[in-house]
Parts: sequence; C-alpha cells; structure tokens
Amino acid sequence: MARRSAVEADDTFFRHMVGGMRNGVLAFTRDGRLTLINDEAYTIFDVAQQPEDLGRPVAEVLQAHPEVVRVLHTVFEVHHLPNRAELRLRPSGRVIGYTLALVRDDSGRVIGASMFFKDLTRVEQLEERERLRDRLAALGEMAAAIAHEVKNPLAGIEVMAGLLRRKTVESPEAQKVLADIINEAKMANKIVQEVLEFVRPIRLQVDRTAVSEAVRSAVQLADTKVKRGDIYVEMQMPETLPQIHGDPHQLTQLFTNLLTNAYEAMEGRGRVTISASATRMEDGAAGRDAVLVEFADEGPGMPSDVADRVFSPFFTTKAQGSGLGLAIVRKIVDAHDGSIDMQTAPGRGTKVRVTLPVVGIDGFVNS
Repeated sequence: MARRSAVEADDTFFRHMVGGMRNGVLAFTRDGRLTLINDEAYTIFDVAQQPEDLGRPVAEVLQAHPEVVRVLHTVFEVHHLPNRAELRLRPSGRVIGYTLALVRDDSGRVIGASMFFKDLTRVEQLEERERLRDRLAALGEMAAAIAHEVKNPLAGIEVMAGLLRRKTVESPEAQKVLADIINEAKMANKIVQEVLEFVRPIRLQVDRTAVSEAVRSAVQLADTKVKRGDIYVEMQMPETLPQIHGDPHQLTQLFTNLLTNAYEAMEGRGRVTISASATRMEDGAAGRDAVLVEFADEGPGMPSDVADRVFSPFFTTKAQGSGLGLAIVRKIVDAHDGSIDMQTAPGRGTKVRVTLPVVGIDGFVNS
C-alpha cells in the first residue's frame, strides 16, 4: 500500500511539474498516439484542449499543424535527432525552437518519443531587428556620403534654373523647360532627404501618448502633403483607449504616411475609415496590452505579389516616388515594438493594421 501511494504521489507530482512548465511538452507512443501534452503546448499551437485528447493520434490532435505532424512522424526513422531546431507554425507565423527525444523502456526498447519546445517568436523578431539595424547603419554611412555629394549639385541646378527663368520671361517655351528642371531637381532632392530619413536611426522621445491625438494630427498634416480631393475621412476613436508609451511625432509621421498613401491610391474619390480599439499582442507566453489602429480605404487594392513587397525599401508602383514611405512606416512600427500587416485584393480596397503595445519591451527600447 505504501509503495502504491508513493507511485501515485510521484505521478501527481510529475503531472503538476509538466503542467506548470513554461515550455511546451508532448509525448506519444510508437504507434503515434498522444500520451502527454501540457497547457503551454495547447497555447503555443492554439489548439482547444479536449478531455479525450490523450490516446488519440497526434495527427488528429494537431491536424491544424501538418508541419509539426511531419516532424513527429520522422522521429523513429532518423539516425540523429536534432537537439535544437526551429520551425515556423502556419498560419499563425509563430516560430518554435524544439528538441526531440526517444522514450525507452527498462530494456532499452524504443516505446515512444517526446518533443520539448518554446515559442521563439519574440526572439526571432528582435534578432531580425538587430540584423536590419546593422544593415541600415552600413547603408546610412554610404547614403550620407552620397547625399552630401548629390545635394550640392542639385541646389546649384535649382538656383541656376531659377536665375535663367527670371531672365527668359518673354519665352514661354524656355519658361516651361526651366520649370520642369526646377521641379525635377526638387523631386530628386526630396528623394535624397527620404533616403537619409530612412537610414538614420530612430531615437524615440517616449512619452505617454494618446493614439487618437496622433491620428488627428496626421489627418491635418496629410492635407498639406497630398491633395485629398473628395475623399472623406471617418475616424472611430473611443475615448476609453489606453495611452501608450510612444513618440507622438514619430507616430504622427507613421499615420501621415499611411494616409497620404491611401489618398494617392484613391485619386481624390472615396472614403478612408480610421478605427482604433484595445487589443492584446499574443507574441509571447504572457502577451501584452496594445492598441490596434486600422486604416481602411476604398482604393483599387493590389495583387498579393505587390502587397508582399510594399514595405520593402525602394519598392514603389508610382511613376514618381522613392519607395520609402511604407518602409519608414514599418521602421517606426518596429521601433515601437509593434507589428503591421495588410489586407488587400484588386478591386476591394486596402486595410492596414498597426498594433502598438501599451508598453514596449523592457519598458522601452530606442532603435
């Protein structure tokens, strides 16, 4: 009786230990039936827990993650199991780091296998930002040198064209040519400025910031940059939105760039709806309080191959443009430790979703 009580106590302790682990754990038999899975595993896989899961085939319990099932099915076939590997889950995009191990009985016979894993999404995001920061630092040095050499000749061209324009007032043809030269010089100078702005590190001046105020400032500023025409802007900003730790000037620029992009796509007609709501960023074990801001326009939309590249530096579909507006948007979002995604299709308009945490990582980190 004492032996049985000790075994039962050990089993209870083991179940509590596994259940409280901050890593995901699952185990299955040689024939692929689930024998163990903890709460963290359900959370990472975003799978609803069912009382009858234990004893079911792993492929059924994890049917939403065929990429994981494929890894588990190879565990008894490979000669060397990975001690540390990574896998991206679909469709959530989460990245997990995992270790596989065989389970043997007292005689050494393989009777099953186990998987230990951890959500590495935040780690991956931070590493990617570090890589981007390093690339931008190198690019910034080069761009600053080029900009210095280019800006002076551009200024000279603009000044000399202006002088000639004043001396040729009686020649309409010369006036038109010189006006074109001045406009092109200004456009080139604007692109140089945008390149410098993009590669320059963002130094956040963090303060308690009302997202609704940044959006309202952006609406006013966007009108000075692009002709709105007959576009109506509707704002849905609840007064109960939490303030965030952010840079109000950078956030205003972020929202201004999104608005001007929508104005240009809509060509003076339609509606832009800007809405905000409190939400959670489920990018780690605990998650974080955040504010979600959505910009929905009635423009022409875009195909998926274009949408996948719009946040990349120097990619543009406009006849004139540096392709840096949305790249700067992403950079500002990253600096605030947030996330951005886009929903669009030809003929269905575009919706851009910006999620900003109430408090960034480590209270806040400047980029």
